[in-house]
Amino acid sequence: MLYYARGSETDCISPEEVRAALKEVFDSLGVRKRVLAIPPDFTRLNSYAGPITEMVYDYYGPALTDVMPALGTHTAMPEHQLREMFGHVPLDLFRVHDWRNDVVTVGEVPASYVKEVSEGKLDYSVPAQVNKLLLDPSFDLILSIGQVVPHEVIGMANYTKNIFVGVGGSEGINKSHYLGATYGMERIMGRADSPVRAVLEYARQNFIKDLPIIYIQTVLAKNESTGKMELRGLFIGDDFECFRRASELSLKVNFIMVEKPIRKCLVYLDPAEFKSTWLGNKAVYRTRMAIADGGSLMVLAPALREFGEDKTIDALIRKYGYKGTPHTLQCTRENEDLRNNLSASAHLIHGSSEGRFSITYCPGPDMTREEIESVGFLYEPLDEVMQKYDVAHLKDGWNTVGGEEIYYISNPALGLWAHPDRFKD
Repeated sequence: MLYYARGSETDCISPEEVRAALKEVFDSLGVRKRVLAIPPDFTRLNSYAGPITEMVYDYYGPALTDVMPALGTHTAMPEHQLREMFGHVPLDLFRVHDWRNDVVTVGEVPASYVKEVSEGKLDYSVPAQVNKLLLDPSFDLILSIGQVVPHEVIGMANYTKNIFVGVGGSEGINKSHYLGATYGMERIMGRADSPVRAVLEYARQNFIKDLPIIYIQTVLAKNESTGKMELRGLFIGDDFECFRRASELSLKVNFIMVEKPIRKCLVYLDPAEFKSTWLGNKAVYRTRMAIADGGSLMVLAPALREFGEDKTIDALIRKYGYKGTPHTLQCTRENEDLRNNLSASAHLIHGSSEGRFSITYCPGPDMTREEIESVGFLYEPLDEVMQKYDVAHLKDGWNTVGGEEIYYISNPALGLWAHPDRFKD
């Protein structure tokens, strides 16, 4: 059922209008005694999920007993991040999702179905796993809150991904990520329907249909005049239609089709948001359909301090590196540590240019040249690159610096960039 739907390419929904929409929906649901909210974590600071979670708390008060950020494989949010993102929501309401230990398998998507949707590339089953808190029968409302935006693993982020990945388990996350990577990222990104989405939708319909989950989906875009993020769409519902509507709008406002392949792309990683290549490689994922063969991608990463946010994943990235699909698939076949962490294999595939263009990381003082080059990237000192390319004076899109044409992206998490030759609808 679709409870609320509003959005367009030019819409700008105010906080007052969001609060009114939520009240309208919550009033229609009737009294709820115990509510669980599942917003994204700090990596989605710009999702508008923080203010919405505050509004949920304002409406339900003591009935909102638990807030569990959808960490997935990310590290837990420290207090300062919780405060910045969720404002006055009491800290004692927050729960930390442990993707390795706190999950329950509620069903198994059969191998025959995975084989069908993957076009025969994989034939393993995928467990549908969720944090055990979701199965507490005293919850009479679970609010899954988040932003719909192009995503490298599943096509479009959020909806059931917030449940089966955001608060899911290691095996389910590993296998779903690997499915997307082996099927082909370019065939998935920007599409609401994908093999990974099909697997999660199968799990929703067959294993958690009785959970009282309502999805609150946002669509945001940057105002080119002010540089500020604006809420273009708000969609609230309990099934695929809510997500489909949000995805259609996101494709219009978050997908940038460049008129020519980019020879040199410069991407800046906000220090508050990006501290690992696990997250920062959005600079690769979101641009590689736009970069020309033989082109170059430069990633300015002042706060980079690690590869993976999880110690196990970090070690695997350091061991195997971003060296392309054939190398990664071979290493996965031959090494148990990768087979046991298929999301790492998927990430290594996503983070490679497959030899089409160069990737240069320019980190701050917490990562060395040796570390960067050991995983297959090129290295340049951040200070030297920032002196040449002053990001404070660059606009998103095409720029000319010293006679050189570059394409600048201030935040790769906000969109998807492609050239028509590499994106076929």
